Amino acid sequence: MSKTRRQYSSEFKAKVALAALKGDETTSALAARFEIHPSMVSQWKRELLDNAAGLFEGSSGKAAQKNQEEVDTLYREIGKLTVERDFLSRRLER
Repeated sequence: MSKTRRQYSSEFKAKVALAALKGDETTSALAARFEIHPSMVSQWKRELLDNAAGLFEGSSGKAAQKNQEEVDTLYREIGKLTVERDFLSRRLER
């Protein structure tokens, strides 16, 4: 039988990472308390430190990226429709 992987919520990960940042307990003690592997504590702590600057950017950073993706998608669609229109107009001219 295969085991399914446990999925942890982002709130739980943040709670563990913040506890690790405090430094009151060792990584092993935190892992035992939260019933997870010690490497996960270290990984989540590292992710929190790496992404901490993004918390203070506000939604403008994420919104700008999402908007740019939308614009790219729309430009692709415009290009596709332009090619189709040109093709059909040439067919009608014949």
